[in-house]
Amino acid sequence: HSHAHGYPDLGKLLPLASCIPFACMLFSIAFLPLVAGSFWHHHFAKISFFWAACFAVPFVFIYKGTAIHEILHIILADYVPFIILLWALFTVSGGILLKGTLTGTPMVNTGMILTGALLASWMGTTGAAMVMIRPFLRANTHRKTKTFMVVFFIFLVANIGGALTPLGDPPLFLGFLHGVSFFWTFKILPHMLLVSVILLIIYYFMDRYYYLKEKSAVPGDGEKAPLKLTGTYNFIFLAGVVGAVLFSGVADLGEVNTFGVHRATQDWLRDILLIGLGVASLMVTPKTLREENEFTWFPIKEVAYLFIGIFVTMIPCLLLLKAGPDGAFAFLIHQVQAPVHYFWVTGLLSAFLDNAPTYLTFFNTALGSFYAGMPESSSVQLLMTENATYLKAISSGAVFFGACSYIGNAPNFMVRSIATEGGVEMPSFFGYIFKYALVFLIPVFGIVTVIFF
Repeated sequence: HSHAHGYPDLGKLLPLASCIPFACMLFSIAFLPLVAGSFWHHHFAKISFFWAACFAVPFVFIYKGTAIHEILHIILADYVPFIILLWALFTVSGGILLKGTLTGTPMVNTGMILTGALLASWMGTTGAAMVMIRPFLRANTHRKTKTFMVVFFIFLVANIGGALTPLGDPPLFLGFLHGVSFFWTFKILPHMLLVSVILLIIYYFMDRYYYLKEKSAVPGDGEKAPLKLTGTYNFIFLAGVVGAVLFSGVADLGEVNTFGVHRATQDWLRDILLIGLGVASLMVTPKTLREENEFTWFPIKEVAYLFIGIFVTMIPCLLLLKAGPDGAFAFLIHQVQAPVHYFWVTGLLSAFLDNAPTYLTFFNTALGSFYAGMPESSSVQLLMTENATYLKAISSGAVFFGACSYIGNAPNFMVRSIATEGGVEMPSFFGYIFKYALVFLIPVFGIVTVIFF
């Protein structure tokens, strides 16, 4: 889109070294909490701004107006709507409280994760994760070993469960905006079922192992209070959030120019609607209910501060990817040919860059390699039919691999933050990757590759 407004394509000019601040940002998130915990806890916002500035200042100095346009573009068109949607879902779900005695037995926990995964495709991975995480943590207050529970919750509720509809996960929504029909994503149901079933079985047996080991810690048959959902009117606001997102994808109301960044009118309208729904939820829900739900603003603040650093330092990586064969990532793009390449390369990049832009990059790579020079409307139709395997590979790669790191998908970080607040020891950035993603996810994705790609 930047050509249309007379800006040169920086993806062809930027060196690979321009991605260094992004790497530094990731390493800060990974290592500082381990080596300088209290320093990180008090200053993570400043550190995030510092790395953003390390990239932005020289970038603006060298590329002037074009650079300012790119920075404004990622902030207004990507970061702001991203945070507003998260904030709305976080706020509304914080007003839904499950009361009563729910004891975290292996069966109950597996059932809760399954429920969350089923909800994820209809209310978004973020919505499902935010609604389910607090009851899930509460059901397991008495359990000692909880880390693996939250990690599998992130795998299934915050990522894999969202694979079936454009509402589920941001990359699929982008595909929908580019002409992939709403129910097409059901074609990756077999892939999703395979991954979910294997992970749920592993989860159940792990939970059972620890449950039996800790038998003594489990409360006896005390007074069982019946289960009761309070704050259910927030489900109306939640439906409003989903409706607003869908509306912004379907409507076409022209565009608005803000500081030279062109954005669709319906996107601004959606953002205003989302803020309205969040505020309405805050006004309608009694404060005491939110207190009982242990609702605090810290998780959303943490995400807002860290992701400004991630989004800004990510600019060169995305520009280089977007330039495709003409950019510094050409060596990578040229390797991507078979469906298996699309699955793994889209996937691995989705785990560390945002999964939405990564999806778009390889979506466009596929369109370019099969239907060069054809208008998008007709080429997407063909990609959905005669080259469906490629689109399945890109779609499932972007959604599934989002589970491989804390920054692979927005809710991962929020769930980690809420769990940490609730006293669960969560693994570090690399601990999560090495102890969980590599051990459980990568082998399962290997099975998916063998069977489907």
